[in-house]
This record gives sequence, structure tokens and C-alpha cells, in this order.
Amino acid sequence: MKRIVVLISGRGSNLLALHKRLCEPGKDQNRLASIIAVISNKPEAQGLAWAQTQGIVTRALDHRQYPSREHFDQALASEVDDFGPDLVVLAGFMRVLGAGFVQRFEGRLINIHPSLLPAFPGLNTHQRALEAGVCLHGATVHFVNEALDGGPIIAQAFVPVQRTDNEVSLAERVLSEEHRLLPQVVADFCRGLISLDPLGKLECSPEATRLLFPLTSGAA
Repeated sequence: MKRIVVLISGRGSNLLALHKRLCEPGKDQNRLASIIAVISNKPEAQGLAWAQTQGIVTRALDHRQYPSREHFDQALASEVDDFGPDLVVLAGFMRVLGAGFVQRFEGRLINIHPSLLPAFPGLNTHQRALEAGVCLHGATVHFVNEALDGGPIIAQAFVPVQRTDNEVSLAERVLSEEHRLLPQVVADFCRGLISLDPLGKLECSPEATRLLFPLTSGAA
């Protein structure tokens, strides 16, 4: 059973989706994984309180208390290493991690991003998608490398952009797909269906999930 550390910054809705798919009794008879720790850069993050109610070990490292990004990254890497994870999942973790951290966990560090990368890396993705007038939007799970939201894409989930959409409505539909996409990719990783090769390129079994479309279609 794979050991997973999840990094969050807020309410942790993707954390809940991961736990429901991978850790709750009856959801997977083989118990592919265990979330062994949840770590946040914000002590007030709601997801920490939820994790504690599930008996999951939590840690809070307030990035504002560190003199530099490098010092924070070093402290965070040390905390993560203490748990000996097979996989580190950035599930709404709103900090850019430096090269040292990324290299330390290369091949076992994935992120979920609320856009169809390579479109709209960074912040404010839903607003930017609406301003660009795209017909499709969605979410991407990718391995993390040193480029901002630039690591090898593992899988994506698509949603149509509707004429009546605003930033809130579009974000809600994308988040629903994130809750399907991230647990599926993590399950595929735990089954050995996806990995990085020595050159940092994606290796993917034909059985691995690459695309997810919405459970209910929405007319544009």
C-alpha cells in the first residue's frame, strides 16, 4: 500500500476526494494507498481540521515565518521526508516550490492545476479562460518539475464553457471534475501505471486514465 503525503493551503476539497476514493472502507477492496500526513503552509487551513477528525497526522508550516522561500522549502522537505512517502500530492497547495524541493521528490511529486495546461498556467485561470473566449476549460494533473505548471501532463478533465458562465460557475464545474480526476490519477500511480523515466518524461500504460469528460454535458 502506497504512502501518500498531501500538501494543501485551504479547505482541502481535493484531499477529501482522495480520501473517499482511496482510504474509506469499501471504496477499494485492495486499499491502494494510505494518506499518512497532511501538511499546509497555512495553519488556519480548514483541511487540516478535517484531516485531524480522520486520525491523519497534520503539520502546519507557516511560510510567512521563514526568512526566504529557500528556508521554507528546506523545512517543508524535511517534514515530508520524515513520513517516507511514495507520493507527494499538491492538492490546492498555493506555493511555488523551488528547484531543490522538486529535485528531492522527482518522480513522486504531482500537482492538480485548474486549467487545460499548457493554457493558463499560474493564477486566476477561470477568469483568464473566460476572457480568452475558449470553448473548453478544465483541470490537469501533472508531474512537477522546475517550470511553473510545466511538468509532464498525466491526465486532463474537460468541461464546456457555457455562454452564461461567470468565474464562479465555471470554477465550480471544474472543481467537480478535479474531484474525479485527481483520485483516478493517484490510483493509477499506485498501481504502477504511470511514472517518470530517467529523462523526466512520462511513462504511461495504455490502461492509465488520460482524459475525463464531464459526467453531464453542458450545452455551450
